[in-house]
Amino acid sequence: MSYGRELGWDLESLNKAYRQGCMAGRIQMEQNRCPYESDVVKAAWEAGWEDGAEMHAEQGSTANIA
Repeated sequence: MSYGRELGWDLESLNKAYRQGCMAGRIQMEQNRCPYESDVVKAAWEAGWEDGAEMHAEQGSTANIA
């Protein structure tokens, strides 16, 4: 058994949380609506949210140029 699983997370759950956070950021969901409680998984979701919010902002600035 890996160390992460003992703590309630593994690489797959971190990837899933990141992807969900990224989608949440892209649709401008509030960051405080993270559905996770585990600190490590929550951090992955928040990192995804930040990247998704940045993608959304970049799309908005690109749309204004066109």
